Amino acid sequence: MSIGYFLFVVGLFFIIELPDKSFIATIVMATKARPMPVLIGASSALVIHMAIACAAGQVIASFPTTIKDITIAVLFLGGAAYLLFVPEKAEEEMGEEEGSVEKSGTWWKELTVAFSVIFVGEFGDITQIQAANLTAKTHLPIAVFFASSIGLILVEIVGVYGGQFLVKKFSLQKIRYAGGIVFAGLGIYSVAKLIAG
Repeated sequence: MSIGYFLFVVGLFFIIELPDKSFIATIVMATKARPMPVLIGASSALVIHMAIACAAGQVIASFPTTIKDITIAVLFLGGAAYLLFVPEKAEEEMGEEEGSVEKSGTWWKELTVAFSVIFVGEFGDITQIQAANLTAKTHLPIAVFFASSIGLILVEIVGVYGGQFLVKKFSLQKIRYAGGIVFAGLGIYSVAKLIAG
């Protein structure tokens, strides 16, 4: 994987996670507990999810070529539909509800709650599905794992240390649409490649 593509994947995961319910949950948890245990707990959960997703992507990569290509196209287009048509308000409400379980306690307890909230909340989430998808497409599980993990950790850093400011200044719905457009483009490209070849 070239450095340019690696950075593209980092940026892509940053964009698709930013308007996600887990980002909102992180902001809420950071208002109720110390920032560092929330950051470490939430980031650890996301990194584990990326490891699971990339392993699943390896399985998809072993499918016969046509089935693999159809799966990749469907996952890209499904991700686009999710980002373009699921309202940001619904994500924000779920995130606020999930994050509200955090409360001030011992450092370890705050970390554990943050880990649990994000780990449970992210199962089957768009980031996990797309990490598996990109692994299947590129056959580079280690590179996808590191790039996607970096993108997600950056979102957690923003959520913990500047999330409230960001939510007030920027439209998460517009960021969500941007991610949806990128996935739509990747999906259309995948379909065109499938038809052509």
